Amino acid sequence: MALLTWLCLAGLYAADHGQYLYDTVFNIDCGGYKNFTNKFNQTWMSDRFYTGGAPGLVSEPHIFEQEQEKTLRFFPIAMGKKNCYIVNVPEGRYYIRTFFVYDNYDSRKHTPSFDVSVEGTLVFSWRSPWLETNSRKGAYSDLFVFVRDGEATVCLYSIATDAPVIGSLEIIQVDPLSYGSSSNQQNVILVNYGRLTCGSDSFGPGFSNDTDRFGRAWQSDYTFSQSTAMKRPLSTRNPIKSTDQAHDYFPLHLYQTALTLVSIAPLEYTLPVDTRLDYMIWFHFAEIDPTINAPGQRVFDIIINGKNIHRMDIFKEVGSFTALRWQYTVSNLSKSTISIELNPVSGIPLISGLENYALVPMDLATDHAEVVAMRALKQSLRIPDRMGWNGDPCAPSTWDAWEGVTCHYNKDRTALVITQLDLGSQGLKGFISEQINVLSHLVSLNLSSNILQGSIPLGLGHGSLKTVDLSNNQLIGTIPDSLGSWQLQLVLLSNDNLEGQVPENLYSIGVRGGTIK
Repeated sequence: MALLTWLCLAGLYAADHGQYLYDTVFNIDCGGYKNFTNKFNQTWMSDRFYTGGAPGLVSEPHIFEQEQEKTLRFFPIAMGKKNCYIVNVPEGRYYIRTFFVYDNYDSRKHTPSFDVSVEGTLVFSWRSPWLETNSRKGAYSDLFVFVRDGEATVCLYSIATDAPVIGSLEIIQVDPLSYGSSSNQQNVILVNYGRLTCGSDSFGPGFSNDTDRFGRAWQSDYTFSQSTAMKRPLSTRNPIKSTDQAHDYFPLHLYQTALTLVSIAPLEYTLPVDTRLDYMIWFHFAEIDPTINAPGQRVFDIIINGKNIHRMDIFKEVGSFTALRWQYTVSNLSKSTISIELNPVSGIPLISGLENYALVPMDLATDHAEVVAMRALKQSLRIPDRMGWNGDPCAPSTWDAWEGVTCHYNKDRTALVITQLDLGSQGLKGFISEQINVLSHLVSLNLSSNILQGSIPLGLGHGSLKTVDLSNNQLIGTIPDSLGSWQLQLVLLSNDNLEGQVPENLYSIGVRGGTIK
């Protein structure tokens, strides 16, 4: 099943080149200790916004051309299995680009296994051993995602006891209507599986001074083009109409180059994919050959996975030296590649660029009020770093929740909620924040055998709580009436420093067959 969308850049958007409304940019040199501006006029900031870890340096800094690629941050298991970068940003859509490198920084010759999530959704997985080129020189990955809670969150999750690593992190605000986005697409992350410039060297940040408002890097199509006929790159310095315009702001340079063939033959590409996902493919065209000056002179069929999808005549659609784009969504894949063939009908096919994005559904997040409450508890209970209480308490659902935390879906399955806190014998030395009462879905609470001080929050016991164990601490004050709530089945308060009368309704738990100590 495929969804076909025809989009022409020419005349659709009236963009004001003097006004670009999206100016939130964070280029973070992970492990770096100073701010700097690189040769491409990108401003990088020293490492910040992380929840833990330590800085590191690649073992062969001389092989890395860019300053931010020479340093990294690693997260030992002593810091917990889950660590994050959490950056306060305006709500909106963001282009997030990561750089991961190992290069034997720790002299152990063992590349780590870890997962990466963005906004609580698993997006990248690294498994040992890495490819040699990725281990030594690093690799970039990027995506587009909506941030709706004012925090761009990128988390790394250790597999076994390996220490995750990250070399750099870029977070760039983009037009929320880019890539055909609408309100019903805000729950999907576009993960880049190939962004190609055809007939050209790689360009964009890290490759050249060519500008891309979104910070996109465009990779040469050299290794992806499978055509057996002799290739013929084209280029022009002429201006191309309908470039760098809302909402996608595709750069001028993308359409000033193209790939065609010397003789009439199919122009073919093979794109690697994960068969579990659907993919959105964007085709970029511009007729930059001045000998093509009328409709019908260059016509070709676009064939995807053997299926003839569309007949293309660039000049007929927009004329010459004008940008044109076309988008197609592929689903129900049965093999790990997508084949693309531009099959000639009249003349020789031509293409300027290709983009392939996996459509990754966003995982459900923890209810926002409960996230705030859990952060307050993290501070008040003085949760140790080794427990990894970072990022979303419950998401991604494919990972374990925070240590000692159990989560379930809420009643209408629109969010994840906290149902159990099992933090007994963890050496906790703080106090119980009143924010614990926000956890209205909490069924079981065990804070026993710690060194907690202060009083029991008023209201604790209401909601869904069935068992409460606060025994063997240093709690003071009186027992709140709420601990006699009708739904409670077990209340343990022994070996604390509580005083005053025991509320009468607390005894009713025993009458109902429950346990009180």
